[in-house]
Amino acid sequence: MNTFAAILLQGNTSAFLIQLAPIFAIFGVFYFLVIMPQKRRQRELQALVENLKPGDRIVTSGGIIATVTAVRDTSLIIRSADKSMLEISRASVAGLHGELEQK
Repeated sequence: MNTFAAILLQGNTSAFLIQLAPIFAIFGVFYFLVIMPQKRRQRELQALVENLKPGDRIVTSGGIIATVTAVRDTSLIIRSADKSMLEISRASVAGLHGELEQK
């Protein structure tokens, strides 16, 4: 009867913690390799969207490459072709056009 419950009932918690150490290590590695870089990219994108100004070339999450013509509180007015004007949400900006090509 070498189950976790039996170990806990016997009072041998150090053996129980040693058995859980690899699980904690996997969660730690997952946090540092996946979650932290994703949070950093999200903060960088949020700062980029907050600092957009008219004339910036952007790429939307739908793949539209456009130039910002006006900035509003919750949206942007963009020009994607000579006469094509669109109003998009700030959340749909994927990044600046030049930065995405360099990556």
